[in-house]
Amino acid sequence: MRGRWAGTLDRLAVLRATRARPATGFASHPEPRTIGSFARGRQLIAGNFLFAGYLIEGPGLKIWDLPMPDPSFEEELQGCTWLDDLAAVGDRAARERAQDWVFDWIARYGAGKGPGWTPELTGRRLIRMINHALLILNGRDRAASELFFRALSQQTLFLARRWHSAAPGLPRFEALTGLIYAGLALSGMDRLAGPAEEALARDCASQIDATGGIATRNPEELLEVFTLLIWAADALTAAGRTPAQAHRDAIARIAPTLRALRHADGGLARFHGGGRGAEGRLDTALGASGARAPARPGLAMGFARLHAGRTTLILDAAAPPQGEASANAHASTLAFELTSGRRPLIVNCGSGRLFGPEWARAGRATDSHSTLAIEGYSSSRLGPERRFGTTTRTWLDETPREVWMRPESDPARHALFGHDGYVPTHGLTHVRELELSPDGRTLRGEDTLGAMITADRKRFDTVFEREGMRGIPFQVRFHLHPDVDAALDMGGWAVSMALKSGEIWVFRFDAPVDLSLEPSVYLEKGRLRPRATRQIVLSGRLYDHAVQIGWTLAKAQDTPAAIRDTIADAPIDL
Repeated sequence: MRGRWAGTLDRLAVLRATRARPATGFASHPEPRTIGSFARGRQLIAGNFLFAGYLIEGPGLKIWDLPMPDPSFEEELQGCTWLDDLAAVGDRAARERAQDWVFDWIARYGAGKGPGWTPELTGRRLIRMINHALLILNGRDRAASELFFRALSQQTLFLARRWHSAAPGLPRFEALTGLIYAGLALSGMDRLAGPAEEALARDCASQIDATGGIATRNPEELLEVFTLLIWAADALTAAGRTPAQAHRDAIARIAPTLRALRHADGGLARFHGGGRGAEGRLDTALGASGARAPARPGLAMGFARLHAGRTTLILDAAAPPQGEASANAHASTLAFELTSGRRPLIVNCGSGRLFGPEWARAGRATDSHSTLAIEGYSSSRLGPERRFGTTTRTWLDETPREVWMRPESDPARHALFGHDGYVPTHGLTHVRELELSPDGRTLRGEDTLGAMITADRKRFDTVFEREGMRGIPFQVRFHLHPDVDAALDMGGWAVSMALKSGEIWVFRFDAPVDLSLEPSVYLEKGRLRPRATRQIVLSGRLYDHAVQIGWTLAKAQDTPAAIRDTIADAPIDL
């Protein structure tokens, strides 16, 4: 009912916007602030349309003539982020498609028709249309220019009336940034920027916590919010206005958190539906922010960062998001990623949303992360599907009640972590201890799975008896990046891993478990299909109240010309 009522109000706001007097030009010359993927732009020009996990091949088809396999597919089209990818190519073919598809959108949907008239999609689309206005209007006549500015005006006026109905978090930030951006850029629309600026400041205070985190705990989404706030601040400054203090404070809080979530290679840790981020975007945003505070010590948005030498390790050390914020959250508690210099080694599978609902669900499971899991169970469990407008969402209904971190001798290199996510199902707690050597060449780990208190032991005994005394099967998984060449070594008692830099790492273990090297996948944006990779798996069965699995990951051979590469591989300190 809420979705239908909001849709009705959206349509009324569109009708009012279409009757208003449009802007006739730009009050200030817009500079492109968004850039996409060159490879994805080439795919679009060739007629390969990959959105929301669906790949449609349509050479010669206009983007709006495609069959719509799912409402989420159409929503991604309506956001017009594909303009960023076409702009990244920038040649004649890209320009022609950008112009044809934008003006075709105006002809079909500009009067308020179609599914794209929601505040978050309108804000996203408006930012792209203004960013790439020069690409869209290049070579077009006056009549086309008038149509374009009428469309921009209608969307801006619609946002002025409906931004408040966007969901809190990234959707609301997109709507408000789009309104500020357009209000300051379009002639005669500057009156709309003031109220939007005040609303943005309020959301900065309420939606970004004291440690610079957001409710979804998605690092890439935090980068998106950070980037939007910087764009809005730059637009206000360029117009001679001073961003609100809450706005500036939010940027200052987020910057050190993002630094803590950045690996040595400059990419973000991939957790809770987020990816590494577009190449160079994080460094660009940090540089543009002017915030120079170093990486946040301790937990950053619930993530722990261990680092030494050229090695960084980022681990999920807090409970997953709750409620609506968990719609894309993963059961990744105590999973970690490890990067050596500019080469990722241990990773999580990533978000499967771009490859369809089945991949999306699989990517959220604990088995898709580099941590311990009881066979057939995840540390957090998904609830039933819930419908939101034209799409469905699945929240995490059961999550660990207690997730903790205890720094040891050197907080930057050594810590103890734990969670009780398997207590309700098996009476078992997972404890993980990790220690990096001072030079970053060795990671020592120990995973403990045990029933810690009397009540937990009783629950474990009940489950154990129900299983017929066969033991509780578990696995400890270490997913490898696709660029890592791995092979079993020492008669199946170790795994040797070669990085493209020439480094050799060796994995060993000392526990009553079986070692195997199995297939895995790496899910990332800009790919038509998941990438095949491998995973190290330690498999065992728990027959008693506790088991400990010790393992080491050590560098056996350094990068050739190590001194030269140490300098070249050092991340930019922004």
